[in-house]
Amino acid sequence: MKNIFILLAVLSFSLGNAQAFKGKGDIKGQVGLTLQDGGTGIGISTDFGIGENMSFGIVAGYMLNADKIADVKPRFEDRADLRIRFNANIGNVFKLEDNMDVYPGLSLGLRNFGGHLGFRYFFTDGFGVFAESSVPLARYDTDVNGFEHYNNQFMFTIGTSFKLD
Repeated sequence: MKNIFILLAVLSFSLGNAQAFKGKGDIKGQVGLTLQDGGTGIGISTDFGIGENMSFGIVAGYMLNADKIADVKPRFEDRADLRIRFNANIGNVFKLEDNMDVYPGLSLGLRNFGGHLGFRYFFTDGFGVFAESSVPLARYDTDVNGFEHYNNQFMFTIGTSFKLD
């Protein structure tokens, strides 16, 4: 217990210059583990600050261990996804510390039009962690079957975040 307290104290003192979102010109990259029904994978995203509370980005995902359906293995195109997105970075609106950010947003991808909600926490100016959930708001195909369900459902991602600018 004493070691945990010391670790938390050291981390809190090192957070003085960490910022989760700086506004226009800010560039963040993220790499994380995606969790969804039918498998897990990797997600990579980049966000570019275009205003005090706005950013846009690109998200790519790939399911590494997708379940077989009817004893058939999913193909590359069944496992992969690509989206562009818009975020409202509102950590400062909620008066969170500079090293924290909350970002709801919308995305347009190969499989659907969706929404997401994420949270970033930076330990230093260049390194942090994030958690994000996403959900389709409108699918391009209303009759989603088999592998079409992959990357077209509720997804949770957790991982690391980096300052790229």
